[in-house]
Parts: sequence; structure tokens; C-alpha cells
Amino acid sequence: MRKIHKIEPIKTIPPAKKRVAAYARVSIETDRTLNSLSAQVSHYTSLIQNHPGWEYIGIYADSGETGTHSGRGEFKRLIADCEAGKIDIVLTKSISRFARNTVTLLSTVRRLKEIGVEVRFEREGISSATADGELMLSILASFAQEESRQVSENLKWAIRNGFKKGKPHRIAMYGYRHTNGECVIIQEEAEVVKRVFATYLKGLTPIEIAAQLNAEGIKNYHGLDFKRSNIAKMLRNERYTGNLLLQKTYVDDHIGKKRKTNKGELPMYLVEDAHPAIISKEIFHAAQKERLRHTKRKIAAKEVAK
Repeated sequence: MRKIHKIEPIKTIPPAKKRVAAYARVSIETDRTLNSLSAQVSHYTSLIQNHPGWEYIGIYADSGETGTHSGRGEFKRLIADCEAGKIDIVLTKSISRFARNTVTLLSTVRRLKEIGVEVRFEREGISSATADGELMLSILASFAQEESRQVSENLKWAIRNGFKKGKPHRIAMYGYRHTNGECVIIQEEAEVVKRVFATYLKGLTPIEIAAQLNAEGIKNYHGLDFKRSNIAKMLRNERYTGNLLLQKTYVDDHIGKKRKTNKGELPMYLVEDAHPAIISKEIFHAAQKERLRHTKRKIAAKEVAK
């Protein structure tokens, strides 16, 4: 007798959506409007949200910093979220947006690949998940790093050539503002500068001076409370006398971007009467003698403590 058996359909479980995020970065000095941060954010938000197999996690965006700089907050947050298992795919515009240091790029991509996170580079059409992805990344990242070096060298040349002509790279300091190519005194801040030098010469320490200013609600150049370092820096800044000592520091490594004190590695240029003075040269020199006296006293105290 013929038997008929009912075979129930197999319920298929739809594949889980990939959790996708994007990393965007612009350099304020070099990017045009079409390549602005908002344009990148809008592009990736739309791309991810309109993909049926993707779940939108978010956009991690840094602005005004170079691809070689290690302090990118949003980049660090992205990597931390990847390591926390929150992301499956990272989208980014190009290798140079992600990092121009080949070693950093490859180590980061490898680390993400090990924990199952794919990185896709839109411009180059490369995915870290493919077999030849790392080889292509290594080759193209080397080109990007060389491009970064050339840009850095060109910028160095322009700045140092300006120093030879007595032109500062920029003047950003308490008491002055750079307006229409001129260094203009801000009178209210200038009075604070004069007070700092006067009270220091009367025996107050930078810590005590900062405490006084903060107690009166006076803010520093960035609108924050004064710190000892702000006062110490002010006291040794020859620019308050109207003079400019150019190339006191320099950036040697275009990857690390660490600023070094010029101890004779490069020439320095003294420009006298470059802008209006807030402090007389006599008061400034008196402050330097006082600073030297304090330094010698600290060294002597350390020797005694030994």
C-alpha cells in the first residue's frame, strides 16, 4: 500500500547582519569642501544604512590631524570597539586616511583581522579579508608614506625659508593676536603679562602667580585656568619684548611628529623689534636672572639631599 509522508519545510535562519562602522578623517589645512568631514560622514552613513545586510554601528571621525599622528581620539575609540567585539567591518576612504605609516597600518589591520574584523579601503578597492589584500596594502601604504614624507619636507622648507626672512610660522600666545598679517596687542591680556613679570620679580613663584590669577577668574590663552607651566613659559618667552627667536624647536620625524628643542642642530634667527613689545628688555632680562637663580638653588638643594 502506498504511503505518503509529509516532509516539513526546513526553516532557514537568515544570516546575521554584519555590524559595520566607518572611519573618516580630514586635515583642516589641506581638504577642500567636497572632501570635508561632513561629506564623508554623510556618504558612509547613507552607504551603511541602505545596505540590506549591514547594521549601522556609527561613524568615527577625526578632524585637523595628520594620518601619521598618534593622538587620534576617534581612531583609538574605533579600535577599542573592534576589540570589544562591537564591529565586523570597518569602511574607510583610503589608506592615507587610515594611516600613512606603513608599519602602523599593517600592524593595525593584522590585529583587526586576527579578531575577525575586516577593513575595506574604498579608493584602492582593497579588503583585508582577501588573500592578496595585505600585499596590496603593504605596497600602496609605502607610496602613501612617501607622499606624507614629501609633503612634510615641503612644509619644512617653506617654514625654514620663512625663518631666514624673519617670518614666524605662526604667533599664538597670550597677549597678542595675529590680525591681517600683523601681531596686535590685546591690552587686557597685556596687563596680565606685565603683572606676571612684576610679581615674579617680587618673589612669587609661577604656582603662586597662577593661583592668584585663577582666584580672580582670569583665563589663559585657551580660556582655561592658568597652570604653573603657562606662567613658566610666559616668563621665558622673549616675544614679549618685541623680539622673535625663530626655530627654537623643530619636528625631525614626519611620522612621530615629536617636537624637539633646537640645541644647535639647526640655525636660529633673532628678529629684533618684530612687533610691539609688552615687556621691556630690562624687565625680561631681570626675570631670566631670577629664573637662573631659582634653577641653581634647586640644583644645590638636590645635591644637599643626596
